[in-house]
Amino acid sequence: MITHSSISHLRIPFSLFLMPVFFFALALTPNLNEGRLALVFLALHLFLYPSSNGYNSFFDRDEESIGGLKNPPKVTQDLFWLAQSFFVIALILGAMISWSFASMLAVYGLVSMAYSHPSIRIKKYPWASWLIAGFFQGYFTFAMAYAGLSDLGWDVIFKAHVVTPGLLTSLMLWGNYPLTQVYQHREDSRRGDLTLSLKLGIKGTFLFSSLFFALTGLAFVWYFLDKNQESILWVYLGAMAPVMLFFLIWFGFIRKDEKYASYSWAMGMNSISAICLNAFFIYYFLENTQILQVFGY
Repeated sequence: MITHSSISHLRIPFSLFLMPVFFFALALTPNLNEGRLALVFLALHLFLYPSSNGYNSFFDRDEESIGGLKNPPKVTQDLFWLAQSFFVIALILGAMISWSFASMLAVYGLVSMAYSHPSIRIKKYPWASWLIAGFFQGYFTFAMAYAGLSDLGWDVIFKAHVVTPGLLTSLMLWGNYPLTQVYQHREDSRRGDLTLSLKLGIKGTFLFSSLFFALTGLAFVWYFLDKNQESILWVYLGAMAPVMLFFLIWFGFIRKDEKYASYSWAMGMNSISAICLNAFFIYYFLENTQILQVFGY
């Protein structure tokens, strides 16, 4: 029997925070197809990510706030099988596009399992978990979405037009990843997980993220200028302004008192980032679609 607590641990609304990667891939996909678009979106955001969330929760058994759940309910055994069922459904949806796309989904799912499973538990290694999470939720997911949307194979991962935006998405996530851990220090310490935020300390986490946010911003400026998309660049900078303002205000509070490294502030940062980035990449998709239509594609 599936319990309400297990459904809660799937944290389906949390998929909103990973949607910018999908919309970025969609904006650059030349071979659009409505059926594939729906299948990729459903496979990733309704089944693969919730499966990963549930699996992670099953082994973490958090007693304090986690991403998307301020007061997580007690974990029950059915959560494991529910998470695995969602993973299988994601693979089935992926196979409806191609076996290549389904195998990419499988690789992502297996890596996410290794992130949490006690026999491997990548999560307890600060730099390895940071690097792997940022790569797979960024670059790999961008390439996977691009391949699924365009019905392409594994070779797309190494194409220049995928490598550059894929790395940009990883830069975004490498900057934000430690901030998602900043309010979980007590829980992670209790469990023996030395996360990157724990290693850096609270103020160190903010300084580290500041550096990567600056690198990300500069990289996107270069990307849009290189593509002669100055008008898009200004829209991007406008979309990022609220995110950076929120971050600087939060950092200002942290410098006075580290008690502000809380769940509510972290979710506020995630929420405003997701809203602004999703809005920007949807706009970018619509602009690129218009450009393609002008040229008869």
